[in-house]
Amino acid sequence: MPRILARDIRFVLVEPSHPGNIGGAARAMKTMGFADLAIVNPQRFPDPQAIWRAAGAVDVVDGARVFAGVEQAIADCGWVVGTSARSRRVPWPVATVDQFAEQLAREDHGGKPVAVLFGREDRGLRNDELEICNLHVVIPANPDYPSLNLAMAVQVVAYEISRALSRTAPPSDATPSPLTHARDGGTPELPTDWDRSPATASDLAGLYRHLGNVLSTIEFQDPKNPRLTMTRLRRMFSRIRPDQTEVAILRGILTRIERTIARTH
Repeated sequence: MPRILARDIRFVLVEPSHPGNIGGAARAMKTMGFADLAIVNPQRFPDPQAIWRAAGAVDVVDGARVFAGVEQAIADCGWVVGTSARSRRVPWPVATVDQFAEQLAREDHGGKPVAVLFGREDRGLRNDELEICNLHVVIPANPDYPSLNLAMAVQVVAYEISRALSRTAPPSDATPSPLTHARDGGTPELPTDWDRSPATASDLAGLYRHLGNVLSTIEFQDPKNPRLTMTRLRRMFSRIRPDQTEVAILRGILTRIERTIARTH
């Protein structure tokens, strides 16, 4: 059995402006056997155009969950990747879509969902949203015209993930199809080669807030550019991918620092 199943992959559309793109994305997902669709702050949804564009994937549209923000949509996820073609001042781990799919299928994600973020049609993901991601994924395209419609981008990513998952599945007549995985609603297996579950996006968000407060208290952050320090620390933790116990230990250390400072003032 593959370490991660189709049901564990969450496609997150961030602030889509046109409901037809939501329906097109749902159709792209279902053709590759995926069903977990999250939509962050859509301009128009529910909407008849989303249903019309979905064609035979109306069930994916009907099952979509709407969230007010990205952090809420990925709170329970153990690995978060963002699709982006944007260069950054602070380089981030980057992979092509096929490289990402191979890594996704190969690693043990501890039974936690994996989120793939797709940005706004006109400007993609913001920097603060990209900083939440463990990895940035690019779709190699014609440099003279790299533009992809939102549903097209979802189709390419879904296809590469589906291919990678099929290569890691054991050869057996009884192996469920990706579509069965997407619909069966079962509980993901517990991690087999790590003693603790990976930290979720919500766990890491709490750590970053706590760490930022302590760094400000001890006047460590550069007052001229306080966010650059946290950006680099986020990048470090994204590479490390700590588990939940490690995050708890780090927050315990930060709490002890706060208490020590309070006693000495």
